[in-house]
Order: sequence, then C-alpha cells, then structure tokens
Amino acid sequence: MTTFDERENAFEAKFAHDAEMQFRAEARRNKLVALWAAGLMGKSDDDAQAYVAEVIAADFEEAGIEDVVRKVAADLSGKASADEVRAKMAELLAVAKAQLMTEI
Repeated sequence: MTTFDERENAFEAKFAHDAEMQFRAEARRNKLVALWAAGLMGKSDDDAQAYVAEVIAADFEEAGIEDVVRKVAADLSGKASADEVRAKMAELLAVAKAQLMTEI
C-alpha cells in the first residue's frame, strides 16, 4: 500500500467518524430539546421519555432541523415560538457535543 492510499484511507475514516459524531450530537440535541419541551408542558417522567421518542422520530421526516422545530413549536402551542425552539436547539447542540466528548 502506498503512502497516498494510506492517506486516502485515513481521510475516509476521519470523514466517517466525523459524520457519525455529528449524527450522534444531533440525536442527543433532539433528546435534550424534547426533555426541555416536556418540562415546559409539565409532562411526567414516563410521558417525557415517550415524547423524546416522538421528537427523535420527527427528525427523520426531512433533512435539517425544521421538522423538529415544527413539531416542538406546535406541541408547545404558545409556550415557545419556533424561533425560541431554534435558539434552544442551537444552545443544546453545544451541550450535546460536550456530553459526547466526555463519554469518549
């Protein structure tokens, strides 16, 4: 194997790792957003966990975060706007990444 092939394999492995970490961070962020929203809605622990599953499933409807924003903002019905949900998601993405880094 040449040095070029080794570098190519290393870049491919790094790309795959980075993509997996981004996916895990976004899934963790969605969980944290769901727990935040469940708290605003006054859901119990069991109901909050069920809501987490609903929000995570909503993320697979389309690319990007708008599917999650629509669901959470609609479920909050006036307790938080779509812009507030987006801001919370941005804030919690950093938290999710930090949590994942401590787990590694």
